Amino acid sequence: MSPRLLSLAASASLIALIVLCVLWESWLAPIREGGSWLTLKALPLLFPLFGILRGRRYTYQWTSMLALLYFTEGVVRAADPGLIGVFAIIELVLAVVLFFSTMFYARQTAPSRQRGG
Repeated sequence: MSPRLLSLAASASLIALIVLCVLWESWLAPIREGGSWLTLKALPLLFPLFGILRGRRYTYQWTSMLALLYFTEGVVRAADPGLIGVFAIIELVLAVVLFFSTMFYARQTAPSRQRGG
């Protein structure tokens, strides 16, 4: 895959994960009626947003590790009943896309690969 396509996949999955986390915990299927503090789980995803959108390699590197937290939550909550389980599976898929797209982008844009050596 080209770095451009990987960047697009990383950007789209990161934005979709932010939107999912906010909507899930505040409106679609909150743990408590009226929303919960779990909405704040989207906050760490805002830190890499501009670095990902600007193509900063270092941001891609550490964002791949951040994606694993959301992957873990998706795995843990996937067996929950109703919409919570569905949203957890969506979160799991988005986290996997984010992880692999950021990891491969960072790998393909490594300075050693740019020089051909």
